[in-house]
Formats: sequence, C-alpha cells, structure tokens
Amino acid sequence: RSAFTSITQSFNLNPRGLLLETDSKSLRSMNGSRRNSGSSLVSSSSASSNLSHLEEDSWILWGRIVNEWEEVRKKKEKQLKDQVRKGVPHHFRAIVWQLLCNAQNMPIKDQYSELLKMTSPCEKLIRRDIARTYPEHEFFKEKDSLGQEVLFNVMKAYSLVDREVGYCQGSAFIVGLLLMQMPEEEAFCVFVKLMQDYRLRELFKPSMAELGLCMYQFECMIQEQLPELHMHFQAQSFHTSMYASSWFLTIFLTSFPLPVATRIFDIFMCEGLEIVFRVGMAILQMNQTELIQLDMEGMLQHFQKVIPHQFGSGPDKVIQAAYQVKYNAKKMKKLEKEYTTIKTKEMEEQVEIKRLRTENRLLKQRIDTLEKESASLADRLIQGQVTRAQEAEENYLVKRELATVKQQSEEASAQLEQARKTISELQQQQQQQQPQAESVMQLERELVQARLKEAESQCALKEMQDKVLDMEKRNTSLPDDTNVARLQEELIGVKLREAEAVTGLKELRQQVRDLEEHWQRHVARTAGRWKESPKKNTLSELQDELMSVRLREAEAQAELREARQRIMELETQNQIQSNQLRRSEQENRCLHEREQSLTVQNKDLHVELKEIKRRQAEIECKSKEEVMAVRLREADNIAAMAELQQQISELEIEKEEGKVQGHLNHTDSSQYIRDLRDQITELKHEVRAISSIINSAEQNDLLMMGHFT
Repeated sequence: RSAFTSITQSFNLNPRGLLLETDSKSLRSMNGSRRNSGSSLVSSSSASSNLSHLEEDSWILWGRIVNEWEEVRKKKEKQLKDQVRKGVPHHFRAIVWQLLCNAQNMPIKDQYSELLKMTSPCEKLIRRDIARTYPEHEFFKEKDSLGQEVLFNVMKAYSLVDREVGYCQGSAFIVGLLLMQMPEEEAFCVFVKLMQDYRLRELFKPSMAELGLCMYQFECMIQEQLPELHMHFQAQSFHTSMYASSWFLTIFLTSFPLPVATRIFDIFMCEGLEIVFRVGMAILQMNQTELIQLDMEGMLQHFQKVIPHQFGSGPDKVIQAAYQVKYNAKKMKKLEKEYTTIKTKEMEEQVEIKRLRTENRLLKQRIDTLEKESASLADRLIQGQVTRAQEAEENYLVKRELATVKQQSEEASAQLEQARKTISELQQQQQQQQPQAESVMQLERELVQARLKEAESQCALKEMQDKVLDMEKRNTSLPDDTNVARLQEELIGVKLREAEAVTGLKELRQQVRDLEEHWQRHVARTAGRWKESPKKNTLSELQDELMSVRLREAEAQAELREARQRIMELETQNQIQSNQLRRSEQENRCLHEREQSLTVQNKDLHVELKEIKRRQAEIECKSKEEVMAVRLREADNIAAMAELQQQISELEIEKEEGKVQGHLNHTDSSQYIRDLRDQITELKHEVRAISSIINSAEQNDLLMMGHFT
C-alpha cells in the first residue's frame, strides 16, 4: 500500500479521485458507444462500494496505466505485462482490451451501421449457432434476446467485411466474450483487430493452415518436454488436434470456466498466442500421470470432464505453471519454417502423384491399345499362315490334276492315233468290201466322239495350264514355309492312291487291248460274210452285238473307275484340309498357352517386386524407430539429469536461506543441514550414474549407427 501511495504522490493525484475519474471515463466511453444495445456492465458506484484495500490499490494502478497509456506502453512494457498477468479488473477490461489491441479509433467503426443493413450469405449459419454460444450465460440464454441479437450483428458485419473467412463456428465465443465487456460497435472493432493482428484470421480461414502449424508446434513442444506422454499419445493414436484444436480456436473459452478463460484472454490480448502454448503445456504437465494410465476414450473423457473443473479455485495456479513452461520464440520460428517446408513437399508430392496417376492411366490405355494391336497381328499372322497353307495345298492339287490331265491327254492321243490307223485299215477294207459300211459308220461316230473328247481334254489342259501359271506366280510371291515338310505324310498317301489308280488304268488298257484283238479276229472271220449262208450271217450279227455289249461294259467300267478316282481325290483333299485345320488349332493353342504363361510370369514378377519394396520399407522403418528410441532414451536421461541438478541447486539455496534467516533453532538447523547434505550427496551419485548411462547410450548409438551404415 505504501508503494502505491508513493506512486500516486509522485503524480500528484488523489487515489480516490483518480479511481472515480478513470472509471467514469471508461463508463462514459462504453455507454456512449453502445447506443441502444442495453448491454452495459455493472455501474462503477455499485462496484466501488464493495472494494477492499487490495482492489482499491489495483484500481488506482490501472487508472494510472489507462491515463498514461502511451508512456507506460513505451517505457514500462515489462511492468505492464506483469500487471496483465495478475489480471485486469473487470471494469477496466473494456478500455484496456481496446488499448492493448489499438482498436480505439478505427475507421471501420463508422461503417458498422451500414454493414448491418446489408445481407450476408452466412446469416443462416450464424443463426443456427447463436443458441449454442454460451447457452448457460444470462446475457445469451434467452432466445431472441438482446445478447443473441448483438452477437448476430457483430458476426454478420464481420462476415461482410472479410468474405474470405466469412463465418467460422469457434469465433462466436470470442465475440460473445467481447460483448460481455463492451458495446457491440467496440466489440466489432476489437474482433477485427484480433483477426488481423493476432493470427486468428489465419486460424479461421477455410483451409485452417495456421491451425495445422499450431498443432505441429505444440506437438513438437510435447515431444521435447514431455516425451513419455508423447509416446503414449502416439501409441494410442491420440492426435493433438483431438484435444488442442479448440484451445487455439476459442482461446480456452469452451474448455475452462469463464473466469479462468477471461484471465487467460487478458494475457492473450497482451502477448498473443504464446499464452495458449504455455497454458496447454501446463495442463498436460499437471495431468501427465493420469493421462498415461488411460486409453484414447478415457483421455477424451478426462479432457472434457476432469480438466475443466481442476481450476475452480482460480486461474492463478495454471497461469503460474504456464510461465514455468519453456517457450523459445526462435525455435517456434524454426518449427514454422519446417512445417512450411513439409507442407510444400506434400503439395509437390500430391502434384507428382496426380501426374503419375495421369501417366499411369495413359500407359494403361496404351497397353490396352497395344494388346488389341498384338491380338490383331496374331490373328492376321495365323490367318496368313492358314492362307499360305491352303494356297500350297491348292497348288499341289492343281499340279496333280494337271499331271492327270496330261496323262489322259496322252492316252487320248494314243487312242486317237490308234483309231486313225484302224479307220485307215477299215477304209482300205471298205474299198474291197462294201458290206462293211455300217461298221465304218460306227467307227466314224466313235472317231467323232474321240475327237470331241480330245477337244475337251485340250480345253481342260489349257485351263489347267493357266491355273498352274497363276498358282506359280502366287507361289513366287509367297515365302517358303515348313508346311511342305508337314505334308509329306499326306503326299505318300496320295501317291498310294495314285498308284492304285494307275493299276486300275493299266487293267482297263489291258481290257481294251484284249477287245481290240478280239475285234481284229472278228473282222478276219467276217471277211467272207457275204459269201456264206444266211445262218452264218445271223450268227455274225449276234457276235457283233455281243462285242458291242462288251465294249459298252468296258466303257461303263472305265467310267466307274473314273468316279472312284474322283472320290479318292475328294477324300484326299478333305483329309488335307482337316490336317491343316488341326495344325492351325494346335498353333493357336500353343500361342494362347504361351501368352498365359507370360502373363503369369509377369504377375509373379510384380508380386516379387512389391514384396522386395515392402521388406526394404520395413527395414528402413525399423532402423529409424531404433535410432529414435535411442535418442528418446538419451533425451530422458538428459532431462532427468537436469531436474536432479535443479533440485541440488534448490536444496543448496534452501540451505543458505535456512542459515541466513534462522527460521529453525540450532539443533533443528544442524539436523536440517545434515539432511540436505545427505540428499545432495545422493543426488550427486544419481547424477554420476545417469552420466555413465548417457555415455553408454551414446556408445550404443554410435555402434548402432555404424551397424546401420
């Protein structure tokens, strides 16, 4: 009290007068800017009537700070931070928060009334969430109350000012807290400042990139300062965003009771998001023992139901613990750069993955096209082989038919020559014997028929020669093939059939010769037919008829032989075609089997490649885990060593204080000093033991790294 009195005397101010003057100014500013909102705070008269001496001193000090704000902000920033950490008085929060964020005279305040007349695309979302914001608070509890109306106005106005962010659900709690302290126009200005200058706008953007950065930085702090708890979170797959995202989005307004959250918000207005990191780490340190024993569901229940009720006595405990947390601003900047690099790499990897997927799709399409082309080429190749085999068989058949026609032509020529000789002989005999006119006419008819057959044979021979020439031309354009070797067996069978046909033809020729000899003998016998008696002439006629019957029988047998020969040729051709079809089917099956075997082999190779990659990834992951475990053990040992050293220093300080202040009597002091010395000795032994453990761990780490290398 004497210190505060000296401060007021140095400024020549009456403490009570300063209090009333400051309070009246702040209230006038609030009531003047609220217009018709009706959400003014408790009056200064009712509040000041119940002030204790400590509260009076606090009001005096904050009144001076507000009156001399510029000087205090520039020259006594550290003292200002200390006072904010101790708490801003309730009636000073409106003006102090505006001064801390420099939101007193913002040009956008004049646009507020115009913004309320406009229509926002986020109005339905805002209306839906209004009733969920502080549902138990008197100011916002009633539906369509003044509190809900002014909250809707501020959120709507900001969604029109910042259309990129628009409306985000967690921001309503911050605006609601501002409206508990000040009118809606001033709350709107302060909220705009918070979004612009306190990183909240980046947190509430649709991408929430800043929230991801905060989660990354907070998780790194946990890994560094609470490694055992971090390993438990990792083992339970309990991600940081599952419990800490609301801390950053609402500055603990949805996690703690309102008095505690308001004290934290005081510090946030002065120091920014650093207090969120500190308070979050303090909460985890205070609850580390309980959290390690719980599973994921139990930890969620602990964060939701146990932690909010731990600070019912007041926020001083958690704030004091928060400022015992190690917070390095340079390291946070380094983590921010690391996070930016990681996100950049992830974006590049996503772009690369999209590119690879596109290339993979194009390659699959190309593979399908090539497979179709390959199948088409295989079909064309098989068809070409079949066509070449058919043409070779046709060529062979045509040659054989040509040989047969040539042979028939030679036989017909020989028969024609023989018939000519017979005709010439008969003509000579006709000159001698007129009665043989009928036989001559018959022979002439046979001669005409023979000539017709010869002409037909010549035509057929010419056609066959043309066909042979055409086939030879086609064969010259075709490549050599192994089909000739395959047709040797069929050729042997054809030759056997041809031999049988030749044998039958020889038999027919022998019959013709026998008939010709018989005919000669008959002519010799009938030379004197007209000189003999009529009975003998009748007998001769019967013999002639018999001879003609035998000749017709021979012709019928020859035709039968020809028909059988044709049937044999057709059977041979059918067998050749069947063999060719069977060979083509076998080749097709072989090609399909080969294709299937290649496909199976390709799949096996792909499976083997995937297995090798998986094994390699497992080996790399195992090596990384082992290295990380060694490093974690080393970090635990270092932390334990640091804690022990700190305990030693604290015990030494307590020893010195006990000696200086003399709080204990002589016997108790000496006993206390001996106990402290024993503890110091034990702690030094533990430090030496931990040092030896750290050295052995480092050696093991080096050996392990050499093994991995």
